[in-house]
Amino acid sequence: MMEVLLYNIRSHYNVGAIFRTADGAGVSKLYLAGITPAPVDRFGRRVPEIHKTALGAEAVLSWESVKTEDVKNLLLKKQQAGFQIVVVEQHTRSIRLNEFKPQEKIIYVFGGEIEGVSEEIVAIADTVLALPMHGIKESLNVSVTAGIVLYHNGIKVS
Repeated sequence: MMEVLLYNIRSHYNVGAIFRTADGAGVSKLYLAGITPAPVDRFGRRVPEIHKTALGAEAVLSWESVKTEDVKNLLLKKQQAGFQIVVVEQHTRSIRLNEFKPQEKIIYVFGGEIEGVSEEIVAIADTVLALPMHGIKESLNVSVTAGIVLYHNGIKVS
Protein backbone atom coordinates (compact mmCIF):
# COMPACT_ATOMS: atom_id res chain seq x y z
CA MET A 1 0.00 0.00 0.00
CA MET A 2 1.47 3.32 -1.09
CA GLU A 3 0.27 6.71 0.18
CA VAL A 4 1.55 10.27 -0.31
CA LEU A 5 1.56 13.35 1.88
CA LEU A 6 2.02 16.72 0.16
CA TYR A 7 3.38 19.16 2.75
CA ASN A 8 2.96 22.89 1.98
CA ILE A 9 3.08 22.57 -1.80
CA ARG A 10 2.12 25.98 -3.20
CA SER A 11 1.49 25.35 -6.88
CA HIS A 12 -1.94 24.15 -7.96
CA TYR A 13 -0.32 22.80 -11.12
CA ASN A 14 2.20 20.73 -9.12
CA VAL A 15 -0.62 19.31 -6.99
CA GLY A 16 -2.61 18.39 -10.09
CA ALA A 17 0.40 16.77 -11.74
CA ILE A 18 1.09 14.75 -8.59
CA PHE A 19 -2.54 13.58 -8.47
CA ARG A 20 -2.25 12.34 -12.05
CA THR A 21 1.09 10.63 -11.44
CA ALA A 22 -0.10 9.13 -8.13
CA ASP A 23 -3.11 7.61 -9.86
CA GLY A 24 -0.91 6.09 -12.55
CA ALA A 25 1.63 4.77 -10.02
CA GLY A 26 -0.99 3.04 -7.88
CA VAL A 27 -1.08 5.36 -4.87
CA SER A 28 -4.09 4.58 -2.68
CA LYS A 29 -4.43 7.95 -0.91
CA LEU A 30 -3.07 11.50 -0.94
CA TYR A 31 -2.94 13.75 2.13
CA LEU A 32 -2.85 17.48 1.44
CA ALA A 33 -1.21 19.26 4.37
CA GLY A 34 -0.74 22.86 5.37
CA ILE A 35 -1.11 25.31 2.49
CA THR A 36 -1.34 22.58 -0.17
CA PRO A 37 -4.43 23.39 -2.23
CA ALA A 38 -7.26 20.87 -2.49
CA PRO A 39 -8.97 19.87 -5.76
CA VAL A 40 -12.18 21.54 -4.57
CA ASP A 41 -12.48 24.92 -2.88
CA ARG A 42 -14.35 25.64 0.35
CA PHE A 43 -17.57 26.03 -1.63
CA GLY A 44 -17.23 22.58 -3.21
CA ARG A 45 -16.23 23.93 -6.63
CA ARG A 46 -13.59 22.18 -8.73
CA VAL A 47 -10.27 24.10 -8.79
CA PRO A 48 -9.51 24.58 -12.51
CA GLU A 49 -5.70 24.70 -12.20
CA ILE A 50 -5.59 21.36 -10.40
CA HIS A 51 -8.12 19.77 -12.76
CA LYS A 52 -6.13 20.98 -15.79
CA THR A 53 -3.06 18.96 -14.84
CA ALA A 54 -4.76 16.10 -12.93
CA LEU A 55 -7.09 15.36 -15.87
CA GLY A 56 -9.73 13.84 -13.60
CA ALA A 57 -7.39 11.85 -11.32
CA GLU A 58 -8.40 14.19 -8.49
CA ALA A 59 -11.97 12.92 -8.82
CA VAL A 60 -11.07 9.23 -8.48
CA LEU A 61 -8.08 9.16 -6.13
CA SER A 62 -8.85 9.24 -2.42
CA TRP A 63 -7.56 12.38 -0.71
CA GLU A 64 -7.85 14.19 2.60
CA SER A 65 -6.84 17.65 3.82
CA VAL A 66 -4.69 17.73 6.95
CA LYS A 67 -3.95 20.76 9.14
CA THR A 68 -0.28 21.58 9.62
CA GLU A 69 -0.52 20.91 13.35
CA ASP A 70 -1.91 17.40 12.67
CA VAL A 71 0.78 16.21 10.23
CA LYS A 72 3.14 14.81 12.87
CA ASN A 73 0.32 12.87 14.58
CA LEU A 74 -0.88 11.47 11.24
CA LEU A 75 2.60 10.22 10.42
CA LEU A 76 3.13 8.75 13.89
CA LYS A 77 -0.19 6.86 13.57
CA LYS A 78 0.88 5.58 10.14
CA GLN A 79 4.21 4.48 11.61
CA GLN A 80 2.41 2.61 14.40
CA ALA A 81 0.26 0.92 11.73
CA GLY A 82 3.40 -0.43 10.07
CA PHE A 83 3.96 2.22 7.40
CA GLN A 84 7.49 3.18 6.44
CA ILE A 85 7.69 7.00 6.59
CA VAL A 86 9.86 8.27 3.73
CA VAL A 87 10.60 11.98 3.47
CA VAL A 88 11.89 13.04 0.08
CA GLU A 89 14.29 15.86 0.88
CA GLN A 90 17.91 16.87 0.44
CA HIS A 91 19.24 16.44 3.95
CA THR A 92 22.31 15.17 5.79
CA ARG A 93 20.33 11.95 6.49
CA SER A 94 19.40 11.44 2.83
CA ILE A 95 20.20 8.27 0.98
CA ARG A 96 20.17 8.04 -2.79
CA LEU A 97 17.12 6.69 -4.59
CA ASN A 98 19.09 3.79 -6.09
CA GLU A 99 20.06 2.65 -2.54
CA PHE A 100 16.47 2.61 -1.33
CA LYS A 101 14.32 -0.49 -0.83
CA PRO A 102 10.66 0.38 -0.17
CA GLN A 103 8.56 -1.65 2.25
CA GLU A 104 5.08 -3.01 1.47
CA LYS A 105 3.30 -0.22 3.40
CA ILE A 106 4.79 3.17 2.73
CA ILE A 107 3.93 6.85 2.89
CA TYR A 108 6.06 9.33 0.96
CA VAL A 109 6.26 12.94 2.15
CA PHE A 110 7.00 15.63 -0.44
CA GLY A 111 7.64 19.18 0.76
CA GLY A 112 6.99 22.64 -0.54
CA GLU A 113 8.85 24.09 -3.47
CA ILE A 114 10.78 26.63 -1.38
CA GLU A 115 11.17 25.38 2.19
CA GLY A 116 10.85 21.62 1.78
CA VAL A 117 9.90 19.45 4.74
CA SER A 118 10.31 20.74 8.30
CA GLU A 119 13.01 19.32 10.57
CA GLU A 120 10.27 18.13 12.94
CA ILE A 121 8.89 15.84 10.23
CA VAL A 122 12.33 14.79 8.96
CA ALA A 123 13.18 13.74 12.54
CA ILE A 124 10.41 11.12 12.65
CA ALA A 125 11.08 9.72 9.17
CA ASP A 126 12.27 6.14 8.86
CA THR A 127 14.12 7.11 5.69
CA VAL A 128 15.10 10.40 4.07
CA LEU A 129 15.49 10.04 0.34
CA ALA A 130 17.12 12.26 -2.27
CA LEU A 131 17.56 12.07 -6.02
CA PRO A 132 21.18 12.24 -7.15
CA MET A 133 21.74 15.41 -9.18
CA HIS A 134 24.52 15.54 -11.77
CA GLY A 135 24.10 19.03 -13.23
CA ILE A 136 24.37 22.49 -11.75
CA LYS A 137 20.86 22.48 -10.25
CA GLU A 138 20.37 21.09 -6.74
CA SER A 139 16.84 19.75 -7.24
CA LEU A 140 14.00 18.99 -9.62
CA ASN A 141 10.44 20.28 -9.62
CA VAL A 142 8.43 18.54 -6.88
CA SER A 143 5.99 16.97 -9.34
CA VAL A 144 8.85 15.54 -11.42
CA THR A 145 10.53 14.24 -8.26
CA ALA A 146 7.26 12.64 -7.15
CA GLY A 147 6.94 10.88 -10.49
CA ILE A 148 10.44 9.43 -10.32
CA VAL A 149 10.08 8.30 -6.70
CA LEU A 150 6.58 6.85 -7.01
CA TYR A 151 7.46 4.86 -10.10
CA HIS A 152 10.69 3.67 -8.47
CA ASN A 153 8.49 2.19 -5.73
CA GLY A 154 7.39 -0.31 -8.34
CA ILE A 155 4.31 -0.94 -10.39
CA LYS A 156 2.88 -4.42 -10.06
CA VAL A 157 2.13 -5.66 -13.57
CA SER A 158 -0.39 -8.48 -13.72
